[in-house]
Amino acid sequence: MVVFFYFYIMLNANKSIGIFDSGLGGLSVWKYVAEFLPHESFIYFGDSKHAPYGDKSDAFITERCHHITRFLLDKNVKFIIVACNTATAAAIESLRENYPHIQFVGMEPAIKPASLLSKTGHIGVLATHGTFKGELFKRNQEKYKAYVKIHYTEGKGLVELAEQGKIYSEETENLLRQYLHPLMEKNVDQLVLGCTHYPLFIPLIEKITQGSMHILHPADAIAKRTKDLLMQHRILQTRKNHGENIFF
Repeated sequence: MVVFFYFYIMLNANKSIGIFDSGLGGLSVWKYVAEFLPHESFIYFGDSKHAPYGDKSDAFITERCHHITRFLLDKNVKFIIVACNTATAAAIESLRENYPHIQFVGMEPAIKPASLLSKTGHIGVLATHGTFKGELFKRNQEKYKAYVKIHYTEGKGLVELAEQGKIYSEETENLLRQYLHPLMEKNVDQLVLGCTHYPLFIPLIEKITQGSMHILHPADAIAKRTKDLLMQHRILQTRKNHGENIFF
């Protein structure tokens, strides 16, 4: 019985981690988590056909998340990372309710660390409309709004530019300047990136802000939470082989 249980644990540990996003953005999360857990294998699904999610209804996003989850489960994944802030806001509770046999980790805007790190008392959040309207964001906002001034900027058009490969284009830089200059004028010293596409623009953001803002991306917290849950459920890959990656 002990041998069978050990074999069962090892069999599950050898399965891949599923990760999905509305498109390319979740690759910024995959890269961080894959480096943090180098022995794990990953199956990534980018729903670029339906990107961006930020302007879609919660019902539509939830249906897509269920469709992608079933696809990943058919690939026999052991764990799923929802590497999209908008999808997390719209669908994570529904996913957990409908697939209780698997663990989900979702994205959460890094308002807490930004609030703790801020010296000016002003933090900025650059996110999509879908993230701002989500209950998770609203709960985090309520926790810290008495201690810091939170300035919100909706990054309209940025996801589309990322999906088109225009990450370093003049059009992208001009749009980022339009969003970032008001935050700079308000003495924001911590910038929360509330969309997984936005880390692709970090070099441009740093060029525009010239070091005046510390940029927060929650992939670090996602990687640590993923490892913690894998350990808790005894499905962390312990073999010292290098993990494989498959992308859809």
